[in-house]
Amino acid sequence: MAKIAFILLCHKDPDAIIRQAEQLTAMGDCMAIHFDARAANADFDRIRSALADNPNITFARKRIKCGWGEWSLVQATLNAVEAAEAAFPRATHFYMVSGDCMAIKSAEYAHDFLDAEDVDYIESFDFFKSDWIKTGIKQERLIYRHYFNERKHKRLFYASMALQQKLHLSRPIPHDIDVQIGSQWWCLRRRTIEKILAFTRERPDVMRFFRTTWIPDETFFQTLVRHLIPAPEIRTRTLTFLMFSDYGMPVTFYNDHYDLLLAQDYLFARKISPEALELKSRLGVLYSATGVDFQISNEGRSLYQFLAGRGRIGRRFGTRFWETESTLGRERELMIIICKKWHIAKRLVGRIRAATDIPAIEYLFNEADTDLPDLGGIQATLGKRTRHRRALMRMLFEYHDTNRLIICIDPSNIELLNDFGGDRSTTRLLEVDCLFSDSYLKGHAKRVGLAGEQTPARTLERLLPTIRQDIANESENIRDAGYDNYSRIREVDSVDVNARNLARFLAVSEQKAHEILAIHYIFAD
Repeated sequence: MAKIAFILLCHKDPDAIIRQAEQLTAMGDCMAIHFDARAANADFDRIRSALADNPNITFARKRIKCGWGEWSLVQATLNAVEAAEAAFPRATHFYMVSGDCMAIKSAEYAHDFLDAEDVDYIESFDFFKSDWIKTGIKQERLIYRHYFNERKHKRLFYASMALQQKLHLSRPIPHDIDVQIGSQWWCLRRRTIEKILAFTRERPDVMRFFRTTWIPDETFFQTLVRHLIPAPEIRTRTLTFLMFSDYGMPVTFYNDHYDLLLAQDYLFARKISPEALELKSRLGVLYSATGVDFQISNEGRSLYQFLAGRGRIGRRFGTRFWETESTLGRERELMIIICKKWHIAKRLVGRIRAATDIPAIEYLFNEADTDLPDLGGIQATLGKRTRHRRALMRMLFEYHDTNRLIICIDPSNIELLNDFGGDRSTTRLLEVDCLFSDSYLKGHAKRVGLAGEQTPARTLERLLPTIRQDIANESENIRDAGYDNYSRIREVDSVDVNARNLARFLAVSEQKAHEILAIHYIFAD
């Protein structure tokens, strides 16, 4: 029958460590503890004194000052593993845990699970081919020597790496190993641990290499297991249930996660909140229980992703308290004129203002000096207007005391069109399709910084087809989006055709639309 030697790395909360050690050894399992040397000696003495009479608990012979991402974490683990391997000759499995981990199955279930297959459980993906590393440096973790901690000494960390790059001081990876990467929360068989400890004594070259890599706790054991153990005897997974948020932070579990955790196909979970006292108590009782039938549904990650995603739009479990303010208003109409030639849109808006009572605001998301009322600072900059666009529009509707409002938007701002188009209010779009002469495009290139007064004519000529196509693509993207209540007037169309489309957009008579368009220079540059 399986007998687990837990390898516990911890650095705080001595009372919680004592409870955790007592719970996990109550059913005959054992534990080796490494308590960070950076922590207070008084806390360590308290832990050691409280657990001194427990024959199933031992301590790492030497305490290490640990730092995130450093070799010290691996060395601390090795020290605890060596202590466990020597103190508990009957231990069949060595299971890595932290002070934030708790069992989410009974000891009975865990032992049966480990007895079912004679394998190691450790994530080990090819370092270079896998996408396990999502952000930050990758091969630089290995080929350069890292003597500084990136979190504590960021400038020195990157300066050291830059200097090595400049002086071409990259180093080769030991030729006979394929570096692997994965979670540091593993469960390994005794013979695997014995092979790893022997390897550390026999291969000083590999040890020297890993000592100066960055975040070696994600690569050291993962690489050695894959190097020493046949692939059929490895399950590339962890038995500890953990999740990360969109921001790369570990998801923390609380009292109301008890049922969810028990339903996952894992033996432990991380991280349990220090404040989740009820959860810790229930899980502690569970570990010593017998005859418990676990219904494994394993939906934890997909459920979290679904709820987190719905939470982004205020639909997690119910309406957020500010939900009533997140829409422009179901009864309101936002009327958007889309035109690349701003002066033509402004001319059209001027005609609409003169012929109707609909308030109209020009390119408020494109021009910083657009004439806007004082709305408490939200209108002060283009950045603020864009970030708080729905709040801004609600305030403008209220300021003008209207349910119909016209604004102008550049066709490049399709994200704004998508946002407003998805609102509960009615959104009407009018695209003003203009012709673009070469002289206009040259001026446009200079206005947006693609060209200057000294740009050679030949360069401008080569640039024009690209600019023209870019403008055409913006228009195509708008039409492809399939917006409701979309209308278009075109420079190449007759006044009658344009009047019909303008009338539909404004919800006015065609006669009124003719009146608005009744100037021959409406499309003039």
